[in-house]
Amino acid sequence: MKTNIIFGLIAAALTFCSCSNNSSKIVDSIKTKEYQPNFESLSQHEAAPEWFQDAKLGMYFHWGPYSVPAYGSAWYPANMYLKGNRVNEFHEKNFGPIDEFGYEDFIPMFTAEHFDAEDWADLFQMTGAKFAGPVAQHHDGFAMWDSEINPWNSVDMGPKRDITGEMFQALRKRDIKTIATLHHARNGQRNANTPEYWGKNGFNSHYPYHPDLPTATTDPKLRKLFGNWENIDDFNQYWLDQVIEVVDKYQPDILWYDSWLNMIPEQKINEMVAYHFNSGLKNKQEVVVCSKHQDIPWEYGIDDMEQGGRRDIYPLPWMTDITLGNSRWMYVEGEKYKDAALVVRNMIDVWSKNGTVLLNVSPRADGVINQQQRDILKDIGAWMKVHGEAVYGTRPFHIFGYGTANASDASHDGQSAKIKYSAKDVRYTIAKDKKSMYVFFLGVPESGKPIKMRAIGGFHRNQPPSPIKNIKLMGSDAKVEWKLTPQTLLINMPEVEYNPIATVLKLELE
Repeated sequence: MKTNIIFGLIAAALTFCSCSNNSSKIVDSIKTKEYQPNFESLSQHEAAPEWFQDAKLGMYFHWGPYSVPAYGSAWYPANMYLKGNRVNEFHEKNFGPIDEFGYEDFIPMFTAEHFDAEDWADLFQMTGAKFAGPVAQHHDGFAMWDSEINPWNSVDMGPKRDITGEMFQALRKRDIKTIATLHHARNGQRNANTPEYWGKNGFNSHYPYHPDLPTATTDPKLRKLFGNWENIDDFNQYWLDQVIEVVDKYQPDILWYDSWLNMIPEQKINEMVAYHFNSGLKNKQEVVVCSKHQDIPWEYGIDDMEQGGRRDIYPLPWMTDITLGNSRWMYVEGEKYKDAALVVRNMIDVWSKNGTVLLNVSPRADGVINQQQRDILKDIGAWMKVHGEAVYGTRPFHIFGYGTANASDASHDGQSAKIKYSAKDVRYTIAKDKKSMYVFFLGVPESGKPIKMRAIGGFHRNQPPSPIKNIKLMGSDAKVEWKLTPQTLLINMPEVEYNPIATVLKLELE
């Protein structure tokens, strides 16, 4: 998508300046009555309203018919149709040949009998999430809402419940903002004219196509599941119609898009964004739209990096989506999970660099979020309850921090979500009123040991915006002894038992 560079720089400056107390909401200042589906109009919308910058943590869940086999990954629907693929071999061994037991046959088995939206909302709230919601539709074409457009939906089939509606209602009762993530741009088949399963241009469709495969069906209803439309223009309209239905029925605060949104024509994307923004105006919501790879211009959209991070502070608010699973997003039998310390330390790194985290959990097909995940979320929530002041509503400092963590396994633009930090790695945030600054040790510091913090001490250019009055250890009444010299801020760490996840000092400023 082409954007006007000069206007974009102005918009970026306005967005970044929203961090200050004197900021004004762009949408109010221009008194927009209705957004039009073009860059000039949409770029007048504030990409990251203050509530979003304050929120820091959201949660969602990959859950659908693909959860039934609990094998492979959320790409099971695609891989089961690829001869020679291990998922295909598993499928035919356990469920039968693909022409006798297709993906659609998993849907009646997706019963969700233990799904409890109130329990899940409590779990997300306990973890510390400020927004949450479902993967409303993954690449598989199954809608997790009460759809009149998509016949393959959770009300007419499978659970026979409005998953999105129930979840949003429970979240709003707890004053938690809502997010609907949509991955269905990948659903449309764009490879029917090539002999290869996935086309000469790579993975440009979720379901593989071949005339001999069930995905090449001409059944009018089944074609909608496989995205097998006679022409791609009809699919693109189908893609848009479903988003509009979600916006009309549920008014999500955030619409979030997975990769491959670039496969949708720019005009359709503009129509979608304008419809979402206008719904926000109508319902007095400060809505947000997120995408990966800047498929939506950063002038009015939030950029998301999957399992990623950044090497330094980014001037615009951004997001990363990560999963509790070691590698999988859906529930898979035998999957190992990251521990709370690994998750929180990586989240702190994101927050220190102006980012927001979208954390994924993986329910079983029957609607159970297993105990392993619940225990991790409980530990995260306990840490957030004590240290939330250092997270929510804060902004990045002049520098994100310093340390020795090895980012050699970095992914995307910066770091992965699995960097192993230690107490030698330090991160900073600062309160919006600049009356407090927070120092995070991404590990357990040695009790009673002095620490030299030269990066923000003495005459260093990155010293706090005003003199330090006092330093406190969050979660403890222990006295912290400190001294500011021309060279460094010297802190004597008190002899106490430190939090095993991360230690936070609060610097009270004048």
